[in-house]
Amino acid sequence: MEPSLENLTNTPLPDHMPVMVLPECHLFPGCLLPLYIFEERYREMLAQALRTNRMFCIGNRIEDSDEVEISPHSTAGLVRCCVRQEDGTSHLLLLGLQRIKFTGWLQEMPFRVATIEPVITTISDPKEAERLKLRALELFTIRDMECAQQLREMLMNNDNAELVCDVLSYHFTRCPKLQQMLLAEASLERRFELLIKALEKHKCD
Repeated sequence: MEPSLENLTNTPLPDHMPVMVLPECHLFPGCLLPLYIFEERYREMLAQALRTNRMFCIGNRIEDSDEVEISPHSTAGLVRCCVRQEDGTSHLLLLGLQRIKFTGWLQEMPFRVATIEPVITTISDPKEAERLKLRALELFTIRDMECAQQLREMLMNNDNAELVCDVLSYHFTRCPKLQQMLLAEASLERRFELLIKALEKHKCD
């Protein structure tokens, strides 16, 4: 997790971005997604990204089928580190920068390239957002995981409610449909409400 969301959201974005299409995979701002690049088309995509701005994003499908529509909501990602293997495959960490929406397709082969626009988070009531943040952290359960305990303490001391919501959404919700709803929602208060409902259900299970 990155310490400051402001540094991420202030990162200039291009007007188009390569898209790696994956089923049931989501990246949230401020979070890191490990990826293994082995398909030839995505090797080309990664090479292009590394030659230019080191950015690409994940295009999500609910199912692994070309017949299923790609969700229009994603997160712009920055390649933070990349290790290329002798066989041409690569291991990398993709850092989520900010929410984006696909507005059109410039290219489909060998890999997709989408025109994009940033999605601006809305906060109607900062005090309510803070209250919801604290409620979500109250529901954050830890079961003998020292690293999770450290993460919770870090989040408790973080004043950025949006970053807290995204980190919890990324690491502690396992339903792809819910993650897509959280990624697509512009209202921070509504995101927290969806997250809290899921955490409450998990606590009762």
